[in-house]
Amino acid sequence: MDDPVAALIAKCAASDRAAFRALYRDTSAKLMGVLLRMLRERAEAEDALQEVYTRVWLRAGRYDPAKGRGMTWLIAVARNLAIDRLRARPDRPSDDGLDSVPDTAPRAETRLVALGEAQRMADCFATLDPDRADAVKGAYLNGLSYVDLAARHAVPLNTMRTWLRRSLLKLKECLET
Repeated sequence: MDDPVAALIAKCAASDRAAFRALYRDTSAKLMGVLLRMLRERAEAEDALQEVYTRVWLRAGRYDPAKGRGMTWLIAVARNLAIDRLRARPDRPSDDGLDSVPDTAPRAETRLVALGEAQRMADCFATLDPDRADAVKGAYLNGLSYVDLAARHAVPLNTMRTWLRRSLLKLKECLET
């Protein structure tokens, strides 16, 4: 397959200045676009473009047409240079101040573990009698008092305490297995 950029790079490796001018003319707009997109500052992108072509002139002999097209190699050189420049930039806070706001959302792994734990908890609640499961949920999830739960289930207060204590022990045993 014909690759005119590769041919120009090969001529640059042989120190052909006319080929270098042609290479610049044919590829600089594309590389400038890549650099602008990455660096977001025109002056820095222009400086980087100059440095890209300096690197190309000095390293043209390293280009291997068997590994890819010439334009792909040039873009890789530009991209790597832009990444180096981005890494060298001092950390600057953004205009919106969101850089200093911590991300409190749980990570995917944490959410998956929590989902698994929630399923285990639901499975353990299923081992309880329905009225006892309802009493535990009422007391510990809905904040109902023992008195309210005893009235709701029509049992004496001490019976409700026993239900809750035994149900919690059964849940603990289930969750530990």
